[in-house]
Amino acid sequence: MSMRRRARECALQLLYMWEFHRGFDPAATEALWLDRGFADAGIREFANKLVNGVVANIDEIDELVRVASLNWRIDRMATVDRNIIRLATYEMKQSPETPLKVILNEAIELSKRYGTEDSSAFVNGVLDKIGSTLRPGSKK
Repeated sequence: MSMRRRARECALQLLYMWEFHRGFDPAATEALWLDRGFADAGIREFANKLVNGVVANIDEIDELVRVASLNWRIDRMATVDRNIIRLATYEMKQSPETPLKVILNEAIELSKRYGTEDSSAFVNGVLDKIGSTLRPGSKK
């Protein structure tokens, strides 16, 4: 598994934790790093960049998700799906060097691993709309 994929996986787990507590307990965060074997500094750095970016831009990101997810309120989405979409949306906005196709594929893989049977199709549909808005003309 690539370093960035592992970082995205850890970022998803941290966002899941953040969503329930609206903050981070340093001891719980450190336990997550150690329990998951994510001791590599590069993984931590990229995961923290993603998490901090999502949290700092949550209102803007959620508005993009709201507009793209017709008939689905954000608070009614599965927590895992919602946070995968948030991560990918942040990365689309803030990491233009990462191809859209890579971001979408990584999000779909996370949804297959951590979501339900229907998660990957849902995540793909919402992110496809967001990608069309944020990166018009990008090849998928």
